[in-house]
Amino acid sequence: MEIFDKKTAAEVASLLLEVRAIRLQPEKPFTWASGWSSPIYCDNRLSLSFPEVRTFIKKNLVKAIEQNFPSAEAIAGVATAGIPQGALIADQMELPFLYVRSKPKGHGMENMIEGKITPGQKVVVVEDLVSTGGSSLKAVEDLKAAGFEVLGMVSIFTYGFDIAKQNFEAAGVKLICLSDYSSMLPQALANDYIDDETLASLVEWRKEPSLWKGMRVR
Repeated sequence: MEIFDKKTAAEVASLLLEVRAIRLQPEKPFTWASGWSSPIYCDNRLSLSFPEVRTFIKKNLVKAIEQNFPSAEAIAGVATAGIPQGALIADQMELPFLYVRSKPKGHGMENMIEGKITPGQKVVVVEDLVSTGGSSLKAVEDLKAAGFEVLGMVSIFTYGFDIAKQNFEAAGVKLICLSDYSSMLPQALANDYIDDETLASLVEWRKEPSLWKGMRVR
């Protein structure tokens, strides 16, 4: 797991905070599907509603692909949030686009992968957010099973959990992210989204997310 560029990481984090794609509320935590209490909710689909933000993200994801996976022959989005990002990138790069479902379509052809399947084609996978990496890596396995050569993956944001790093390393998949949790915290503090006390709570969550129960309200 790598961060594309430190300057870009800070800029992307600042933009995501600005359009409220990233929301921070440690005093009233969100509950994830895993049951974890979380002070952060990241919905990068909101960035699509802001042309300047959308374009900035697209251009930098394209740069990340060109620099790290120059032999890419196709782009694959991970359903659902990776689909629009992947389509934008494929259009910019003039490459074929396809996407991977979380489960097979329940009728018709019952496809797992939508788009032209070309065995041996070199593909880069696009995600909007990586947490543990489970669903992302499942998409990689589905593409490989269909005969694609997966060069790696790019994502807008990651929480940077150790389990995600371990999962990607174990799968032998290179992951390049535009921004991450560690890059976001200084931007949140500098732009007055949080104060020093809140920052301390956010840092604690990142250390032990499964044990963190929220920030006490005085």
